[in-house]
Amino acid sequence: MKKIIMLLLVSLFALTSFSQEKKDKNKKVEFAVNGNCEMCKKRIEKAAFSVKGVKSADWHTDHKDLHLIIDENKCSVADVQKAIAKAGHDAGKVKATDEDYQKLHGCCQYERL
Repeated sequence: MKKIIMLLLVSLFALTSFSQEKKDKNKKVEFAVNGNCEMCKKRIEKAAFSVKGVKSADWHTDHKDLHLIIDENKCSVADVQKAIAKAGHDAGKVKATDEDYQKLHGCCQYERL
């Protein structure tokens, strides 16, 4: 009888600890985003945060890259890149339209390749 009770307790403990495991849904991502200045930094980060699921966004002016933490269950990297391109900045493989690029302030108009 003691063995049965002990077996039940152990199995109950194992089930509760297993059910509390969290699946890691956050992903760290990094890709190039064209820009020039602090105004670009604000605009790029604001565009990234406009996408639901972006936990962190930090654009580095010196390296011209964006470091993100996203919830992959809510958004994708392509979603963030499209939002940034809509703000006028080429992001990864997604290029801003000429119309969106022309809306940028003069100092923010980076050299397009």
